[in-house]
Amino acid sequence: MTATTGPRAFRSSELSRGSREVFEAAEEHPVDVTRRDGEDLVLMTKREAAARERLLELAAQLIAVSTDDRGTLGARMARAFPWMLALSPTARETCATELLEAARASFGTGQSHLVAAEMTAWRETATAIAAGLDQAPVDWIDYEVEVERP
Repeated sequence: MTATTGPRAFRSSELSRGSREVFEAAEEHPVDVTRRDGEDLVLMTKREAAARERLLELAAQLIAVSTDDRGTLGARMARAFPWMLALSPTARETCATELLEAARASFGTGQSHLVAAEMTAWRETATAIAAGLDQAPVDWIDYEVEVERP
């Protein structure tokens, strides 16, 4: 989802005459298509529409969690996101708080990737813990390795 700066506008006649320019702009961010004979339209990529849909679905889940009064925030979030049960109770509370903060930032800025990245990071952490990767021995390198400067 793009930032909340206003979308670029094109007249419907511009879409007819110069669709390439309009489509290129729509690949960058949603564009308004103004019409004289009907309601204005918004043209955006399928990826953008899917990101908006996911953000709305997440908002619905977070509203449900926030209106539930049974248990801690972490426990309520784990009911909505069962993968959180792989986390320790302390990590669950941290995860819940960080997800809410990322969601608020996403909703406030229109940038759905903020909460999506946070959600993915926590879900992957929970998956790794569930797979026992947090129990695997770690082989640390006891000597410095010099690398070339990129």
